[in-house]
Amino acid sequence: MHAVVTENGKPFKFSDATRKEVEAIIKRYPEGRGKSALLRALHLAQEENNGWLSVSAMDEVAATLGITPIEVYEVASFYSMYNLAPVGKYVLEFCHTGPCAIEGAEKIIEYTKLKLGIGKNQTTEDGLFTVKQVECLGACGYAPMMQVGEFFHEHLTEEKMDAFIEDCRAGKIDKGTWKMH
Repeated sequence: MHAVVTENGKPFKFSDATRKEVEAIIKRYPEGRGKSALLRALHLAQEENNGWLSVSAMDEVAATLGITPIEVYEVASFYSMYNLAPVGKYVLEFCHTGPCAIEGAEKIIEYTKLKLGIGKNQTTEDGLFTVKQVECLGACGYAPMMQVGEFFHEHLTEEKMDAFIEDCRAGKIDKGTWKMH
């Protein structure tokens, strides 16, 4: 394996606590089936790597699970829940599939990108916001919608986006806890 360094100049390594957690997850599966822990291991690596998966982090996951790096890269690049580049504190994941599109998702996405001065999969210079377009998030009845962290924000309007962005910039909310009214 090649040692690609992280932003701090060192290869990514799991913390001792996280390594123990990954090893415990691996033990839940039959012998030789450690790959079954891949999704959770990627989430843990992403959490410890400032919200994204560097090549070094993915290599660490591969080594820990005893699989090849390409097996990890394939999975990490397939799912939108994994970030393959640094992201902002608030990752705005907009659903852009059918029901949300019919209800104006594209208009809200474009409005938000213009307001923040960034494009799709880009992060604002202040490191606060990243805009992503993702596939169905399963809240079709509340379109248009976005997910930020673990929380859905539904029936989006330009006014709701303005308030959300202002509250984030003012430090009024912690990551992912803001609820739209």
